[in-house]
Amino acid sequence: MAHLPLIVGFGGINSAGRMSNDLAYQRLVIDHLDERKQNQTYQSLAQLMGMGEQDSYSEKTRESIRAGTLIRAIEAFDSDCVYANKSLSPTSDSDNERIVFTLPECAIPKDIPAHWQVSPSVEGEVQITLTGSDAVLMPTTRSLGIDVAAQLPTGFDLASSYSSRHHPRGLQMSVFAMSDTLGHLGLDWQALKRKVPIDQISLYSGSALGQLDELSGGGLLTSRLFDTRVTSKNLAFLLGEMPANFSNAYVLGNYGSTGNMQGACAGFLYNLRQGMLDIREGRARIAIVGASEAPITPEIMDGFAAMSALATSNGLRKLDNGELNHRRACRPFGDNCGFVIGESAQYVVLMDDELTLELGATVYGAVGDVFVNSDGFKKSISSPGVGNYLSLYKAFAATRSIIGEDGLLRSFVMAHGTGTPQNRVTESRILNRAAQDFGFEQMPVVASKSYIGHSIASSSGEQLSIALGVFAQGILPGAFSVSKIADDVDHSHLNIVLDTQHVNPLEFDAVHINSKGFGGNNATASILSPHTAHSMLQKKHGKTVFKEYLIANETTLNNRENFLVQCLSGIPEIAYDIHQTVVTDDHIQTSSIDVSFSGFHVVLPSYNPYE
Repeated sequence: MAHLPLIVGFGGINSAGRMSNDLAYQRLVIDHLDERKQNQTYQSLAQLMGMGEQDSYSEKTRESIRAGTLIRAIEAFDSDCVYANKSLSPTSDSDNERIVFTLPECAIPKDIPAHWQVSPSVEGEVQITLTGSDAVLMPTTRSLGIDVAAQLPTGFDLASSYSSRHHPRGLQMSVFAMSDTLGHLGLDWQALKRKVPIDQISLYSGSALGQLDELSGGGLLTSRLFDTRVTSKNLAFLLGEMPANFSNAYVLGNYGSTGNMQGACAGFLYNLRQGMLDIREGRARIAIVGASEAPITPEIMDGFAAMSALATSNGLRKLDNGELNHRRACRPFGDNCGFVIGESAQYVVLMDDELTLELGATVYGAVGDVFVNSDGFKKSISSPGVGNYLSLYKAFAATRSIIGEDGLLRSFVMAHGTGTPQNRVTESRILNRAAQDFGFEQMPVVASKSYIGHSIASSSGEQLSIALGVFAQGILPGAFSVSKIADDVDHSHLNIVLDTQHVNPLEFDAVHINSKGFGGNNATASILSPHTAHSMLQKKHGKTVFKEYLIANETTLNNRENFLVQCLSGIPEIAYDIHQTVVTDDHIQTSSIDVSFSGFHVVLPSYNPYE
């Protein structure tokens, strides 16, 4: 029997705050929470936003917290004053029209342009006279035309949360998210490494766009244009799998399988599939899956704007009779004009069922299956295709096979729901058709990007985290930004949740996480609820073993609660360490049957998998 990949921990950071302990999920539904959970949510955000010991119960503070979270006006840079260069071609036909400037003698280019006349000036400088037509780049600014994004909470000084050493923002978020995940796990990571063979821990994480701010790819590509120096870190930090590399090297100390399977906006689910297969097929006992994306830069937003993908200020004003409401900028399945870009880092921890029961890890759900399908022939690389039919239908069928038709019908969907006119038509058509074919009367559909925007590779990780919040607390977040479903949306068999709804958490046995990406990358995950996973564990291992597990789980739950208390009273220490002893050749003992070092022992394969 295959091992069951159980979700035993999750964490991260996005515009709603921390993902651990459902805190970010609670920010989405904060008006529907009881007083205790509202207070927890505000307290956690107050700590992140640098409010310290301010009264998080006061209405003024709460208004500031609400205004400084979720989708809002861009704070990372002035969108009306973005740095640019303007190409000019001045002439110098007469003395009065000549352009003259001085340069340090050491700054003269090796190949002097043909239209430069160079003459001595003061000591150490030369005078340059343009003697003919020559192109000149003049610094200027321009308006981006897009002034809304889903940024991390206002005032959160991410770089100072640990010794970041000029790390790009995407890597900073990844380190913070991994630390948040370990805290939520409720188990000692170093003890786990001694318990599980080190080659049976996997980590798959990355980004779709790579790291592109000035400390990484951005600095690499613009250094010559801005007359700055390329650093030795720029190229290395640029790599798409760097969130996994950083976590392995400085947070987990992991020696097992690692990597990043890029799938554009479906990247997190691509990695989730790798982790699930490792657990299910026995290649790993623990698999950590994630993604980190920091795309709120003028250059990246320029690229998406060129595809007419982003919601622009003018487009939003046209929808609202000249008014600009940043909070309602993303409108999945409603009348809309584009998506809102977001930043986010997300991780989940998967563990096989035997190890989960032995350690008393908390079960938040289980991965039934994940399906990935491409679109085939396309008219354009950014247009949607038929691959999502395959991934969605396979996921529905897999859920039905695992928990039966009744279980399938007790499921809901976390839609990709980007907020673009194209997505609302294509995804609703697929979802509605599947709902009809599989026997749903009104299949619940949640579109969480109305709150947190689209964080590209991390987005399906956010969808999963929110779904786990629904399983735990029974509140379906409504797409509050949508006043009515658009006329071209198919929804005869869909309940597209516009108004936040309270449900019995036991009402749902599963959720389907749907994701569509540029280039024809589609993925859909079948995620089983915690009570469904518990039933499967009892059936497989027996009631006696399960009762013993529940007793062991009490310690894990207490540890998780202790971490929550730390998050409410400050920012817990980030699990980042560059001072660990590095294993060298001198520490390793090898033979033809095993490899050992630092107390770890790895037995080499001795079987033929093809017999």
